[in-house]
Amino acid sequence: MTKKGNKMKHNLIIMFVLYVTVSLFGYDKKEAENNIIPKKEITTSVLKEGKKAADFTLKTLDGKNVKLSDYKGKVVIIDFWATWCPPCRKGVPDLVDIQKEYKDNLVIIGISLDQQNTLKDLAPFIKNYGINYPVVLGTQQVVTDYGNIRSIPTSFVIDQSGNIVDTHVGLVQKSTYTNKINQLLKKS
Repeated sequence: MTKKGNKMKHNLIIMFVLYVTVSLFGYDKKEAENNIIPKKEITTSVLKEGKKAADFTLKTLDGKNVKLSDYKGKVVIIDFWATWCPPCRKGVPDLVDIQKEYKDNLVIIGISLDQQNTLKDLAPFIKNYGINYPVVLGTQQVVTDYGNIRSIPTSFVIDQSGNIVDTHVGLVQKSTYTNKINQLLKKS
């Protein structure tokens, strides 16, 4: 099989696994409308809490570099997501609100796992949802570095020293994030 064929096969497998995962851990529409965490949410340590977050340099759609270590001293939320993922779409407005509320002490970095067939949807999605934080294009390396992300959304809360202090797989209530952020800001 050619290199291009292998890459295409690899991308199809990743998309299939993510699709199945979202289907299995999806959300109930009524619960989502009431902003309640779905009963199927899994909170697990993809990476152990207390571990240093892996540094990365990833590109935005316009080619700018975003480097995690540039935000040392701030609380960081890393959100692995994609435009086609219903729970991801549901969580974005809360992340926009959180970024607005904590703009001086926090940065959210959205790591898009959209592939070639949905990448064209990313710029309109960012505009339509009013995303006010950096959105970068994920790579296989960053997926691996963060515990081989198997389900989206998956998010990590990183403290001001660069340590992972909270990990979530699935849709997360806004208050879960804000409680953790407030706790971290009181310590500093």
